[in-house]
Amino acid sequence: MDEMEMRELFSDGVQSMRMNYYPPCPEPHKTIGFSPHSDADALTILFQLNETEGLQFRKDGIWVPIKPLPNALIVNIGDIMEIVSNDVYKSIEHRAIVNSNEERLSVATFYSSNLDSELGPAHSLTGPNNPPIFRRVPVDKYFKDFFCT
Repeated sequence: MDEMEMRELFSDGVQSMRMNYYPPCPEPHKTIGFSPHSDADALTILFQLNETEGLQFRKDGIWVPIKPLPNALIVNIGDIMEIVSNDVYKSIEHRAIVNSNEERLSVATFYSSNLDSELGPAHSLTGPNNPPIFRRVPVDKYFKDFFCT
């Protein structure tokens, strides 16, 4: 991808943070910590504060647990990066489940493009042999539509 396209898209972008606390649940099969979703942003960086399992991603229809590693960060590609890369990078469906014996703590930081910019496949990644597979939309409209559905 052209460096200037990347700079223009993410210059003055939005960064947000969410802290998650999942208390122990005596009947974890009756609840879910965070329902299945993909992240609307471009990039998510997740830090799991303790080593309690709970984060899972879907692969071939099966939920796969991610074992927390001490002092490690998880970098997750979001929907915006999938769109900008014209489907080269995939946004992954994931969820968080609760644990019956231990609490789980995580901090997620989300990086997104400037709300005043336009979102669509990078021009440097598309052409006659690689047509865009996503339509272009204003970023603010993208977020409104994403969170209304």
